[in-house]
Amino acid sequence: MSAPTDSGAPATHPSTPTAKPPAPDGTTLKSAAIGVSDLVFFVVAAAAPLTAVAGVAPAAMAMGGLATPLGYILSGALLALFAAGFTAMSRYVRNAGAFYAYVARGLGKATGVGTAYVAVLSYNLVEIGLVACFGYFASSGVTDLTGLSSPWWLWSALCVAGVGVLGWLRVTLSAKVLGIALVLEVVVLLILEGGVLGHRGAAALDPVALNPTSLGGAGVAGMFVLAIGAFTGFEATAIYAEEARDPRRTVPRATFIAVGFLAVFYAFAVWVVMGAFGAENAVRVAQGDNGSDMVFGAAGRFVGSWLSDSMHVLIITSAFAATLAFHNAAARYMYALGREGLLPRPLGRVSPRTGSPGTAVAVQCLVAAVIVGIGALSGADPYAVVFLWPNGTGVLGIMAMQALAALAVFGFFRRDRRGVSAFRAVWAPLLSCLGITVLTVLAALRFDLLTGASGAVNLGLVIPLPVVFCIGLVVARHIRRTDPQRYARLTTVHVERD
Repeated sequence: MSAPTDSGAPATHPSTPTAKPPAPDGTTLKSAAIGVSDLVFFVVAAAAPLTAVAGVAPAAMAMGGLATPLGYILSGALLALFAAGFTAMSRYVRNAGAFYAYVARGLGKATGVGTAYVAVLSYNLVEIGLVACFGYFASSGVTDLTGLSSPWWLWSALCVAGVGVLGWLRVTLSAKVLGIALVLEVVVLLILEGGVLGHRGAAALDPVALNPTSLGGAGVAGMFVLAIGAFTGFEATAIYAEEARDPRRTVPRATFIAVGFLAVFYAFAVWVVMGAFGAENAVRVAQGDNGSDMVFGAAGRFVGSWLSDSMHVLIITSAFAATLAFHNAAARYMYALGREGLLPRPLGRVSPRTGSPGTAVAVQCLVAAVIVGIGALSGADPYAVVFLWPNGTGVLGIMAMQALAALAVFGFFRRDRRGVSAFRAVWAPLLSCLGITVLTVLAALRFDLLTGASGAVNLGLVIPLPVVFCIGLVVARHIRRTDPQRYARLTTVHVERD
């Protein structure tokens, strides 16, 4: 017997005939536009590998010490468990609302609507923070290379305009831009690794960095928070399910490729960077005053100043690529909720020319421009405040949604596994839910690691997440009471379609 939805209707099996998707009419995204490689570029570029390795890994190393490479491997393994259940459910739920649709189908529509509002807030905040990050890196990079000074907000404004244009155009163009940026990021890090291994040989791969006993250190919890945050964005494969070619195969493949690549790439890169200084000494360097520059220093020492300079330039393109990826994800969440009437319905409109969620793209850019403008006028630090504060809230929100989505997978398959193995339907989602929940709690308790702030500021940054979730619950219950038929239709757009 099929598991009932919370509206009382039985869930549909993929063999059950369903209506064909509506033809493009101004509310339907362009279908069959994205392949596996496009999806991988979207989600890996969102993770910004160069920024994660050069900008974040030294901080993780300062806290986690010798356990850091293993921390990235274990984080990847945890998210692979999450992906096992997440992708098993992806064949039944294909909706640009992704987390919203998953949670609604597995845990009830009221919980799903609450999750939807958290998703809109989280993805928009991460994108807004990345706009400021781009402005900061671009301004400082231009000054270092040319000696010319320019305000960070000017570069941020150009970033908003750039992602807006690319977000409005066909989604395949964004995939090409992200692909180029991603390849360049990966290449410079591979050159760095080759230079270190060429000079130090096997000594650069000290096995002490993979010793599980090092996981007992005092700062390991903080390291895991930063490590899991480095994968943020991989779950966005599901956001593009309505636009993917053969989503039953495309979404799972892209998700596993992205998680596997990031886990191996991060762990090996951090291991080699530690080997460049010697494992024990690398921790001391990371904890020192110049720890944030240790990756650039290794590039200059073992390859040449040209590589260090190239990395400084490419970290700017890395920030732009991540901004574009999160912009696309945020716009699609706004589109999905506009289509459902959970946000103003004009957000659910699609450009008939490009098949992109044009109205949501424009609104998302406007919101980003306003917040960046406020940051500029107030004189706030573009990196420590305009980037880290909204980014911290967004990352915490995404982690919480991952935990809910994992539990939703278990709830969806609880009464009828639909031929899915017990591992993917039960054990993988429950274990990943437990692990991600623990890390989410740690992130909330050590929120200063994500924001660089403390006290009342951190409390003010965390509170919006439960507030918007509760608003979603209230909205859902109001719809259920006043319009039961509309409530029953929530999340059913493009769901369970062969």
